[in-house]
Amino acid sequence: MLSDYPAFPILLSTDLDASRAFYHGVLGLPIQREDLPDRIVFGSAGGSIAVTSSTIGTKDTQTQMAWRVPNIHAALEDLRSRGVRIEDYTAPDPVTHDGIADMGHSWAAWFTDPSGNVLAVVEPKG
Repeated sequence: MLSDYPAFPILLSTDLDASRAFYHGVLGLPIQREDLPDRIVFGSAGGSIAVTSSTIGTKDTQTQMAWRVPNIHAALEDLRSRGVRIEDYTAPDPVTHDGIADMGHSWAAWFTDPSGNVLAVVEPKG
């Protein structure tokens, strides 16, 4: 049954003003709704990303959300032009070259939001 319905991520924010500035101002995502003081919902390709207020944020260093992109190099060029810092990793993490890791099935790159959520862009292979 749930496979018939869209899912959306809910990210934690320790500072909704900083999150608004990042997701809307830097990444350019439209604001669909603001339920202040607790939540902002952003749009992304017909879907939604909810960012909700949290006193502690996330403590996880794993990827919380990823965008599937057709060209990872173009996506990184755009993100960098917006001032987004792309992470570089060495072993034992996936090793990146110019911010991109070969994950076998795809290429991936990571960045973080103001609350420490790890976000990614992923280009599937083939």
